[in-house]
Amino acid sequence: MSTELRRLRNYIGGEFRDAADGRTTEVVNPATGEAYATAPLSGQADVDAAMAAAAEAFPGWRDTTPAERQKALLKIADAFEERAEELIAAEVENTGKPVGLTRTEEIPPMVDQIRFFAGAARLLEGRSAGEYMEGLTSIVRREPVGVCAQVAPWNYPMMMAVWKFAPAIAAGNTVVLKPSDTTPASTVLLAEILGSILPKGVFNVICGDRDTGRLMVEHPTPAMASITGSVRAGMSVAESASKDLKRVHLELGGKAPVVVFEDTDIDKAVAGISEAGFFNAGQDCTAATRVLVHESIHDAFVSALAKTAAGTRTGMPDDEDVLYGPLNNANQLAQVEGFIERLPAHARVEAGGKRVGDAGYFYAPTVVSGLNQDDEIIQKEVFGPVITVQRFTDEDQAVEYANGVEYALASSVWTKDHSRAMRMSKRLDFGCVWINTHIPLVAEMPHGGFKKSGYGKDLSAYGFEDYTRIKHVMTSLDG
Repeated sequence: MSTELRRLRNYIGGEFRDAADGRTTEVVNPATGEAYATAPLSGQADVDAAMAAAAEAFPGWRDTTPAERQKALLKIADAFEERAEELIAAEVENTGKPVGLTRTEEIPPMVDQIRFFAGAARLLEGRSAGEYMEGLTSIVRREPVGVCAQVAPWNYPMMMAVWKFAPAIAAGNTVVLKPSDTTPASTVLLAEILGSILPKGVFNVICGDRDTGRLMVEHPTPAMASITGSVRAGMSVAESASKDLKRVHLELGGKAPVVVFEDTDIDKAVAGISEAGFFNAGQDCTAATRVLVHESIHDAFVSALAKTAAGTRTGMPDDEDVLYGPLNNANQLAQVEGFIERLPAHARVEAGGKRVGDAGYFYAPTVVSGLNQDDEIIQKEVFGPVITVQRFTDEDQAVEYANGVEYALASSVWTKDHSRAMRMSKRLDFGCVWINTHIPLVAEMPHGGFKKSGYGKDLSAYGFEDYTRIKHVMTSLDG
């Protein structure tokens, strides 16, 4: 007996629509490996329509007062709370994440982030007015950039959508947002919620694949393109955007070093690092998956980490005892399996290293030791529940190994020595350095990296300012 698939639709100019040419793609629940919906496979006509709707809505939304934009965002935050169970159900179907963790670890931060940007809407800062030339007064205006083309990833579909639309809309921009082709369900629900609050055309959603995203970035209408995704995708967006000098905001991959010194409490460090490495199946650009341990405690640390990994469970969304669910899709499962299959002879799998079950895309919590700095699994992003461990001899070598990758998003240092922690936070070439913790984020602080992890900031006043432009206005005082 076949089950009828739910039909997801684009949201353009205040209306839900199918793709103009009727093309669709199946959406698969990664916990079961079975399709549950179809989504539009949007093409040029759909991108044109969405951009036209956003462009038409922009002048009116730009000219609203900060207080009006704040009020709208606060209503959106309230609606998120009121419809939390619907959002959780959509996100769990999207991703296979544990229901309980989605309820406690995603809904509250998203609501808080929307409320933060609601407040930021009324705090646009610029230099004070003044006379820098006799008889002339200068002022600085901060203005929205215009239509924003935004592409969200599949690891945190709802939260990353919030990180994109909230600052853009707060600043007075209009948005065309594309979710990943594997996780459109929660974003389509967001469109329903935001569409009931915002003027039509301010927020638009189009579903599709990489080609859809390419059409969005290449389109002449957007003034800015923002993407969270792989380094390859970010480089492609930057190249496409350069053709008409669009502003670009990129949050890309990561390979976070976790530097553990000899004075660290091993049990506390292992507990924090394992949770930060395996949470969300390691599908997090900031995940604590590359651990560097001082040689004097290396063996004890590896033993404790392997034991913790063996006691960590993955499983179905309704299982309250699991830390994480499946990998997002079949391709990602194959990627993680490939890294383990290609391990060099000197590497040792201390725990896991295998698929779990024969349905869905589950992978066991995995620990790999005995690795060298130039090994593939050290240099490349796995994006799965795999923690690698290397040994180092002194602080200089720890810094060399930590910085010796092409990514520069996040890092952490574990030590009781305050001076050492301060030295390391200066020397580590990463956009975030945690000390004796790993992975917490707050709306008030910026998130973003260097090197091939991209540029631009999410969250914080810095992330808000990324969606504005600066204009100098000078006026004569003599009439």
